[in-house]
Amino acid sequence: MEIKKIKDNVYSVEKEGKMNVPVRIFASEKILNKIKKDNSIQQAKNVACMPGIYKQSIMMCDAHQGYGFPVGGVAAFDTKNGCISPGGVGFDINCGVRLMTSDLTKDVVEPKIKELINELFDHVPCGVGKESRIRLDDDEFDFVLNGGLKWALKNDYANEDDLEKCEENGCMATADHTKVSPRARKRGRRQLGTLGAGNHFLEVQYVDEIYDSEIAEKFGIRNKNQIVIMIHSGSRGLGHQVCSDYLRKIENDLPEIFNNLPEKDLAYAPTGTELANDYLGAMSAAANYGWCNRQIISYETRKAFARVFEGEKLNLMYDVAHNIAKVENYEIDGEMREVYVHRKGATRAFGPGHKEIPKIYRDVGQPIILPGSMGTASYVLVGTDKAMNETFSSTPHGAGRLMSRHEAMKKFEGESVRKQLEKQKIYIKAASIRGISEEAPEVYKDVDEIVRVSDEVGIGKKVARLRPLGVIKG
Repeated sequence: MEIKKIKDNVYSVEKEGKMNVPVRIFASEKILNKIKKDNSIQQAKNVACMPGIYKQSIMMCDAHQGYGFPVGGVAAFDTKNGCISPGGVGFDINCGVRLMTSDLTKDVVEPKIKELINELFDHVPCGVGKESRIRLDDDEFDFVLNGGLKWALKNDYANEDDLEKCEENGCMATADHTKVSPRARKRGRRQLGTLGAGNHFLEVQYVDEIYDSEIAEKFGIRNKNQIVIMIHSGSRGLGHQVCSDYLRKIENDLPEIFNNLPEKDLAYAPTGTELANDYLGAMSAAANYGWCNRQIISYETRKAFARVFEGEKLNLMYDVAHNIAKVENYEIDGEMREVYVHRKGATRAFGPGHKEIPKIYRDVGQPIILPGSMGTASYVLVGTDKAMNETFSSTPHGAGRLMSRHEAMKKFEGESVRKQLEKQKIYIKAASIRGISEEAPEVYKDVDEIVRVSDEVGIGKKVARLRPLGVIKG
């Protein structure tokens, strides 16, 4: 296929065959050469063939091959004559990230980092098979699925500020618990407040660099060496089952669509159909579960910090999803249109003034939290007006994998990775050595390059750089 350079850090695959729109790739030449090594660009071309897609099928610079849609893919479909696709959200619905700020500094925390990480590990269940300490009856579980963080607030796991500083205030109104299968409910029943495995983590970090002091101050990042806490998790087994359930429903109920797909995980339901509405209800319920999951982890994190650093309080900076479909409005071809924006491994990036941004941040733009891999930097950025026009208000969600977990297992030995990180004064505690092997820093693309592209293209402007002191993983 021919890939044309449009301008610095922006490439295009023009319409051909059954494509309704072109593919746009936001990447440096260095990263594009890595993206070309898998099937993700072809996946983006497949997305461009779907009904009702507007403007372009988008690939972020952290893109890599996924199921159906590429990870790092963004697409917007008309809500009346388009479609909604479980593959465009992914299996871990509302996998997302949140950042909490503290008044502590690196010189205070670093001498106690092992004690702190061990305390966090005791408070937050992590790893395959670990269960929550929370037990809910059916009515309470329905409240989680329909109400999201409203449930957490009522039960004293959250405060009003936590809801204010969360995407959707932690509750998608389109949620419908009755569209979540009994099997999905069973899988999620005992996982609320658990970190999970894979690339999920809880990381104690310090502020390494501040690029925009005015916006950083607004976000609660005041000084270099300030301690912050990043949490990355999602909707666990419940979200995975919701995705599986609806892929199967589309296969069974819409064979005329399913049997003509280039890839089965690209399955979609036409907008306005009962199946499309049912998936939206179930996906939204799983998203609400995901926000509650990160909130319970935050609650336990606050308790652990208060034990090690007596009386220390942690404030939520922001919580944002990066696997989700949302109803949003954009000007397209001179008209305001309502669309389903699918972000699969991409972060919402609203610019200044958007009504969905918390009032405290509205004059500067939405906070963007972009994690690296353990051992590398993470970043805080801010959303822009340019992102609204270029990428349906989206920017990368992380570093993006370079190799599969199977490849990583063959190449990296977990204990060696752990020792290497400790030499860098990064203390890691994991539920399994295998998890460390699969998530070695070298498994991922260069996060600094990812952020440089986002900043230079203007779809997410740099605010601060963070570095790890300690990490817990599944």
